[in-house]
Amino acid sequence: MIERESVKKILGTQRIELPSWAFGNSGTRFKVFAQQGVPRDPFEKIADASRVHKHTGAAPSVALHIPWDNVDDFAKLGKAAADAGIELGTVNANVFQDDDYMLGSVTNPDPRIRAKAIDHLLECVDVMDQTGSRDLKLWFSDGTNYPGQDNIRARQDRLAEALSKVYERLTGDQRIVLEYKLFEPAFYTMDVPDWGTSYAHCLELGPRAKVCVDTGHHAPGTNIEFIVAFLMRAGKLGAFDFNSRFYADDDLIVGAADPFQLFRILFEVVSGGGLDADSEIAFMLDQCHNIEPKIPGQIRSVMNVQEATAKALLVDTDALGAAQSGGDVLGANAVLMDAYNTDVRELLGDLREEQGLERDPMAAYARSGYAQKIAAERVGGQQAGWGA
Repeated sequence: MIERESVKKILGTQRIELPSWAFGNSGTRFKVFAQQGVPRDPFEKIADASRVHKHTGAAPSVALHIPWDNVDDFAKLGKAAADAGIELGTVNANVFQDDDYMLGSVTNPDPRIRAKAIDHLLECVDVMDQTGSRDLKLWFSDGTNYPGQDNIRARQDRLAEALSKVYERLTGDQRIVLEYKLFEPAFYTMDVPDWGTSYAHCLELGPRAKVCVDTGHHAPGTNIEFIVAFLMRAGKLGAFDFNSRFYADDDLIVGAADPFQLFRILFEVVSGGGLDADSEIAFMLDQCHNIEPKIPGQIRSVMNVQEATAKALLVDTDALGAAQSGGDVLGANAVLMDAYNTDVRELLGDLREEQGLERDPMAAYARSGYAQKIAAERVGGQQAGWGA
């Protein structure tokens, strides 16, 4: 177990990236729900993201989604972020919202459409060059809905070819982080359905290709902490997309459905050195706030990750190791449960106070008047949302 002050020191270095799209309007399959004060452009998204960092002290960067966050001058956008006390982070590609991609993007049987998709991915690397972003996150909706619709092996060949072209374009410390999804929107086969497929492609590409684990993209009952441990052991865990799910890709606030699972995942991260100073694992939220207000939803999410991390850091690893080596099954489990059942809210409140922040970020935001301010100011124009 790490001493309390050491736990606070590590937590003080934790960084959780915010998704720009979380501040826009989103919804279910049936309805996108509009809210007052929603950003109308990437600059207003940055302003909202900076507000989350202002109250949590743990969210100093915001991920971009291209073309949703396209601007004429990314240097100007970067300056706006810096002036707001944050920075631009991961660049996310979008090859799933164009009519041409109905049968796939980089795996489409039509070479013209594949070329179009690859051009967009290369355009995203151009954006990274301008923003100084390290990571290009790739998620493909590509797949098939019916048996016989397309050649499954050929689609893997097309995917590998596209990834190789993008990988060759990377420079410096730039990386590909390849996300996977079990199902949806393709319901017979997804071309990158699981961590093993992502891992195999990343292994073939090289050291600057890593797997992105989205905590909502698994079959029910999947042991995500095993996946995390395996990928960390192999040096191939590049990033997390934190959210929560009850049934499928629900994109709920992280830890909402199963906070114990989040704790178990973060314990593997801590055990594997994922919070060490030289770790390159990126921690990011990937959520859509449909019925809850956007900014408080992000603040609560950051707090949930912090609390689960604090509990993971409090595990008495000496006692755990002794119980494990001695075959003490219940004793080992009890060590984990003791840490999980620890109330860490006071510890985190002390940390925030030492950082010059208020102890309760949610209460601080509610008192700030920011929600009322943006609702009054952001009248007219088109609100950001899915595809905007």
